[in-house]
Amino acid sequence: MSVQSAVKRKTAPELRARKNGEPIVMLTSYHAHTAALVDKHCDAILVGDSLGNVMHGFETTVPVTLDMMILQGRAVMRGSRQALVVVDMPFGSYEGSREQAFASAVRIMKETLCGAVKLEGGVRMAETVAFLSERGIPVMGHVGLTPQSINTLGSFRAQGREEASWAPIEADAKAIAEAGAFSIVVEAVAEPLARKITQSIAVPTIGIGASAACDGQVLVLEDMLGLSPRAPKFVRRYGNLGPMIEEAIAGYARDVKSRAFPGPEHVYEMKKT
Repeated sequence: MSVQSAVKRKTAPELRARKNGEPIVMLTSYHAHTAALVDKHCDAILVGDSLGNVMHGFETTVPVTLDMMILQGRAVMRGSRQALVVVDMPFGSYEGSREQAFASAVRIMKETLCGAVKLEGGVRMAETVAFLSERGIPVMGHVGLTPQSINTLGSFRAQGREEASWAPIEADAKAIAEAGAFSIVVEAVAEPLARKITQSIAVPTIGIGASAACDGQVLVLEDMLGLSPRAPKFVRRYGNLGPMIEEAIAGYARDVKSRAFPGPEHVYEMKKT
Protein backbone atom coordinates (compact mmCIF):
# COMPACT_ATOMS: atom_id res chain seq x y z
CA MET A 1 0.00 0.00 0.00
CA SER A 2 1.42 3.38 -0.96
CA VAL A 3 1.58 6.17 1.60
CA GLN A 4 0.48 9.56 0.28
CA SER A 5 2.31 12.70 1.35
CA ALA A 6 0.48 14.90 3.84
CA VAL A 7 1.37 17.95 1.73
CA LYS A 8 -0.13 18.16 -1.75
CA ARG A 9 1.83 19.96 -4.44
CA LYS A 10 0.21 22.75 -6.39
CA THR A 11 -0.61 21.86 -9.97
CA ALA A 12 -0.62 23.68 -13.29
CA PRO A 13 -4.45 23.76 -13.40
CA GLU A 14 -4.49 25.34 -9.92
CA LEU A 15 -2.17 28.10 -11.06
CA ARG A 16 -4.23 28.52 -14.22
CA ALA A 17 -7.27 29.11 -12.00
CA ARG A 18 -5.51 32.03 -10.28
CA LYS A 19 -6.19 34.33 -13.23
CA ASN A 20 -7.41 37.69 -11.85
CA GLY A 21 -7.13 36.25 -8.34
CA GLU A 22 -4.45 36.22 -5.66
CA PRO A 23 -1.09 37.08 -7.28
CA ILE A 24 1.17 34.12 -8.04
CA VAL A 25 4.50 34.10 -6.17
CA MET A 26 7.38 32.47 -8.03
CA LEU A 27 11.18 32.38 -7.63
CA THR A 28 13.97 30.41 -9.25
CA SER A 29 15.95 27.72 -7.47
CA TYR A 30 18.60 25.24 -8.59
CA HIS A 31 19.51 23.44 -5.36
CA ALA A 32 17.74 21.28 -2.80
CA HIS A 33 18.61 23.57 0.11
CA THR A 34 17.43 26.81 -1.52
CA ALA A 35 14.33 25.02 -2.84
CA ALA A 36 13.39 24.10 0.74
CA LEU A 37 13.50 27.79 1.71
CA VAL A 38 11.68 29.05 -1.39
CA ASP A 39 9.05 26.33 -1.10
CA LYS A 40 7.71 27.80 2.16
CA HIS A 41 6.67 31.06 0.52
CA CYS A 42 6.12 30.44 -3.21
CA ASP A 43 3.34 28.95 -5.30
CA ALA A 44 5.80 27.86 -7.97
CA ILE A 45 9.54 27.32 -8.31
CA LEU A 46 11.23 27.83 -11.65
CA VAL A 47 14.31 25.77 -12.36
CA GLY A 48 15.46 28.35 -14.87
CA ASP A 49 18.12 28.09 -17.51
CA SER A 50 19.47 31.19 -15.77
CA LEU A 51 21.47 28.58 -13.85
CA GLY A 52 23.89 28.95 -16.73
CA ASN A 53 24.57 32.52 -15.59
CA VAL A 54 24.39 32.25 -11.80
CA MET A 55 25.85 28.76 -11.30
CA HIS A 56 28.23 28.30 -14.22
CA GLY A 57 29.28 31.83 -15.10
CA PHE A 58 28.07 31.76 -18.70
CA GLU A 59 27.42 35.10 -20.36
CA THR A 60 24.11 33.81 -21.77
CA THR A 61 21.76 30.86 -21.29
CA VAL A 62 22.58 29.43 -24.73
CA PRO A 63 25.23 26.90 -23.53
CA VAL A 64 22.87 25.26 -21.00
CA THR A 65 22.11 21.62 -21.79
CA LEU A 66 19.13 19.37 -21.17
CA ASP A 67 21.20 17.22 -18.81
CA MET A 68 22.07 20.30 -16.73
CA MET A 69 18.39 21.21 -16.40
CA ILE A 70 17.41 17.69 -15.41
CA LEU A 71 20.16 17.43 -12.79
CA GLN A 72 19.12 20.66 -11.06
CA GLY A 73 15.43 19.88 -11.51
CA ARG A 74 15.89 16.67 -9.55
CA ALA A 75 17.64 18.59 -6.78
CA VAL A 76 14.82 21.14 -6.52
CA MET A 77 12.19 18.42 -6.42
CA ARG A 78 14.03 16.75 -3.54
CA GLY A 79 14.17 20.01 -1.59
CA SER A 80 10.60 21.21 -2.17
CA ARG A 81 7.28 19.84 -0.99
CA GLN A 82 4.31 22.02 -1.93
CA ALA A 83 5.24 24.35 -4.80
CA LEU A 84 4.67 23.57 -8.46
CA VAL A 85 8.12 22.98 -9.94
CA VAL A 86 8.56 24.20 -13.52
CA VAL A 87 11.72 23.29 -15.45
CA ASP A 88 13.03 25.38 -18.34
CA MET A 89 13.59 23.67 -21.66
CA PRO A 90 17.04 24.88 -22.75
CA PHE A 91 18.01 26.31 -26.12
CA GLY A 92 18.22 23.62 -28.80
CA SER A 93 16.06 21.08 -26.98
CA TYR A 94 12.67 21.94 -28.51
CA GLU A 95 12.89 24.31 -31.50
CA GLY A 96 13.67 21.68 -34.15
CA SER A 97 10.24 20.04 -34.24
CA ARG A 98 7.18 19.17 -32.18
CA GLU A 99 8.57 15.67 -31.80
CA GLN A 100 11.92 16.92 -30.52
CA ALA A 101 10.13 19.13 -28.00
CA PHE A 102 7.95 16.22 -26.84
CA ALA A 103 10.95 13.92 -26.39
CA SER A 104 12.83 16.57 -24.38
CA ALA A 105 9.81 17.42 -22.24
CA VAL A 106 9.15 13.74 -21.50
CA ARG A 107 12.75 13.31 -20.36
CA ILE A 108 12.45 16.32 -18.06
CA MET A 109 9.18 15.20 -16.49
CA LYS A 110 10.15 11.54 -16.14
CA GLU A 111 13.62 12.17 -14.75
CA THR A 112 12.77 15.07 -12.42
CA LEU A 113 9.09 14.36 -11.61
CA CYS A 114 8.40 18.09 -12.01
CA GLY A 115 4.91 19.43 -12.71
CA ALA A 116 5.48 21.48 -15.88
CA VAL A 117 8.01 22.73 -18.40
CA LYS A 118 8.64 26.22 -19.76
CA LEU A 119 9.69 27.25 -23.24
CA GLU A 120 10.35 30.55 -24.98
CA GLY A 121 8.67 31.92 -28.10
CA GLY A 122 5.28 33.07 -29.27
CA VAL A 123 3.52 32.52 -32.58
CA ARG A 124 6.31 30.32 -33.92
CA MET A 125 6.00 27.97 -30.92
CA ALA A 126 2.21 27.82 -30.69
CA GLU A 127 1.96 24.56 -32.62
CA THR A 128 4.54 22.98 -30.33
CA VAL A 129 2.75 24.19 -27.19
CA ALA A 130 -0.51 22.67 -28.47
CA PHE A 131 1.26 19.40 -29.34
CA LEU A 132 2.71 19.11 -25.83
CA SER A 133 -0.45 20.20 -24.01
CA GLU A 134 -2.59 17.71 -25.91
CA ARG A 135 -0.21 14.96 -24.81
CA GLY A 136 -0.34 15.65 -21.10
CA ILE A 137 2.58 18.04 -20.64
CA PRO A 138 1.70 21.33 -18.89
CA VAL A 139 3.51 24.22 -20.61
CA MET A 140 4.39 27.65 -19.28
CA GLY A 141 5.08 30.12 -22.07
CA HIS A 142 7.57 32.99 -22.20
CA VAL A 143 7.22 36.12 -24.35
CA GLY A 144 8.67 39.62 -24.53
CA LEU A 145 12.41 39.49 -23.94
CA THR A 146 13.47 35.90 -24.64
CA PRO A 147 17.07 35.40 -23.44
CA GLN A 148 17.65 32.27 -25.52
CA SER A 149 17.33 34.47 -28.62
CA ILE A 150 20.07 36.85 -27.51
CA ASN A 151 22.17 36.16 -30.61
CA THR A 152 19.39 37.50 -32.83
CA LEU A 153 18.13 40.19 -30.43
CA GLY A 154 21.63 41.59 -29.98
CA SER A 155 21.15 42.77 -26.39
CA PHE A 156 18.98 42.30 -23.31
CA ARG A 157 16.97 45.43 -24.01
CA ALA A 158 13.43 46.03 -22.79
CA GLN A 159 10.64 45.28 -25.24
CA GLY A 160 7.54 47.29 -26.12
CA ARG A 161 8.78 50.74 -25.22
CA GLU A 162 7.02 52.18 -28.27
CA GLU A 163 3.35 51.39 -28.83
CA ALA A 164 4.09 50.74 -32.49
CA SER A 165 6.08 47.65 -31.43
CA TRP A 166 3.34 46.09 -29.29
CA ALA A 167 1.46 44.08 -31.90
CA PRO A 168 3.95 41.20 -32.36
CA ILE A 169 4.35 40.71 -28.60
CA GLU A 170 0.58 40.76 -28.07
CA ALA A 171 0.19 38.24 -30.89
CA ASP A 172 2.82 36.00 -29.29
CA ALA A 173 1.04 35.97 -25.93
CA LYS A 174 -2.39 35.30 -27.46
CA ALA A 175 -1.06 32.49 -29.66
CA ILE A 176 0.60 30.69 -26.76
CA ALA A 177 -2.43 31.13 -24.48
CA GLU A 178 -4.81 29.82 -27.14
CA ALA A 179 -2.47 26.90 -27.84
CA GLY A 180 -2.92 25.65 -24.29
CA ALA A 181 -0.21 27.19 -22.08
CA PHE A 182 -1.42 27.35 -18.46
CA SER A 183 0.48 30.59 -17.79
CA ILE A 184 2.91 32.92 -19.55
CA VAL A 185 6.05 34.65 -18.32
CA VAL A 186 6.19 38.21 -19.66
CA GLU A 187 9.73 39.53 -19.47
CA ALA A 188 11.05 43.09 -19.66
CA VAL A 189 8.13 44.86 -21.32
CA ALA A 190 6.67 48.28 -20.57
CA GLU A 191 3.84 48.42 -18.04
CA PRO A 192 1.11 49.53 -20.50
CA LEU A 193 1.88 46.54 -22.72
CA ALA A 194 2.07 44.11 -19.78
CA ARG A 195 -1.30 45.38 -18.58
CA LYS A 196 -2.86 45.03 -22.02
CA ILE A 197 -1.56 41.48 -22.44
CA THR A 198 -2.75 40.51 -18.96
CA GLN A 199 -6.24 41.84 -19.67
CA SER A 200 -6.49 40.26 -23.11
CA ILE A 201 -5.56 36.63 -22.44
CA ALA A 202 -7.35 34.00 -20.37
CA VAL A 203 -4.31 32.58 -18.55
CA PRO A 204 -2.18 34.19 -15.82
CA THR A 205 0.78 36.34 -16.75
CA ILE A 206 3.87 36.15 -14.57
CA GLY A 207 5.99 39.25 -14.88
CA ILE A 208 9.74 39.64 -14.65
CA GLY A 209 10.55 43.29 -15.13
CA ALA A 210 7.04 43.77 -16.52
CA SER A 211 5.42 45.74 -13.66
CA ALA A 212 2.80 44.81 -11.07
CA ALA A 213 0.14 44.71 -13.79
CA CYS A 214 0.75 40.98 -14.24
CA ASP A 215 -1.04 38.16 -12.40
CA GLY A 216 2.15 37.16 -10.61
CA GLN A 217 5.88 37.76 -10.40
CA VAL A 218 9.09 35.77 -10.78
CA LEU A 219 12.69 36.75 -10.01
CA VAL A 220 16.03 34.98 -10.12
CA LEU A 221 16.74 34.12 -6.48
CA GLU A 222 20.40 35.14 -6.66
CA ASP A 223 19.44 38.52 -8.12
CA MET A 224 16.99 39.43 -5.37
CA LEU A 225 19.36 38.20 -2.64
CA GLY A 226 22.27 40.33 -3.86
CA LEU A 227 24.41 37.38 -4.92
CA SER A 228 24.56 38.23 -8.63
CA PRO A 229 27.29 40.70 -9.61
CA ARG A 230 25.17 42.04 -12.48
CA ALA A 231 21.46 41.98 -11.70
CA PRO A 232 18.97 43.59 -14.13
CA LYS A 233 17.98 47.17 -13.33
CA PHE A 234 14.37 46.19 -12.61
CA VAL A 235 15.32 43.82 -9.77
CA ARG A 236 14.55 44.96 -6.23
CA ARG A 237 17.19 43.48 -3.94
CA TYR A 238 15.57 42.09 -0.81
CA GLY A 239 18.94 41.14 0.67
CA ASN A 240 22.64 41.80 0.20
CA LEU A 241 24.14 38.42 0.97
CA GLY A 242 27.20 38.72 -1.24
CA PRO A 243 29.23 40.92 1.15
CA MET A 244 28.02 38.90 4.16
CA ILE A 245 29.23 35.64 2.62
CA GLU A 246 32.55 37.18 1.60
CA GLU A 247 33.05 38.54 5.13
CA ALA A 248 32.38 35.12 6.62
CA ILE A 249 34.84 33.44 4.23
CA ALA A 250 37.48 36.06 4.98
CA GLY A 251 37.01 35.45 8.73
CA TYR A 252 37.44 31.73 8.25
CA ALA A 253 40.60 32.27 6.19
CA ARG A 254 42.07 34.57 8.85
CA ASP A 255 41.43 32.01 11.59
CA VAL A 256 43.02 29.19 9.62
CA LYS A 257 46.11 31.25 8.75
CA SER A 258 46.56 32.37 12.36
CA ARG A 259 45.94 28.84 13.66
CA ALA A 260 43.04 30.21 15.65
CA PHE A 261 40.50 28.03 13.89
CA PRO A 262 37.89 27.18 16.56
CA GLY A 263 36.79 23.61 16.71
CA PRO A 264 35.37 21.07 19.16
CA GLU A 265 38.72 19.44 19.98
CA HIS A 266 37.02 17.07 22.40
CA VAL A 267 35.44 15.29 19.44
CA TYR A 268 38.84 13.99 18.45
CA GLU A 269 39.83 12.72 21.90
CA MET A 270 39.95 8.97 22.29
CA LYS A 271 37.13 7.54 24.34
CA LYS A 272 38.18 6.15 27.70
CA THR A 273 37.29 2.58 28.32
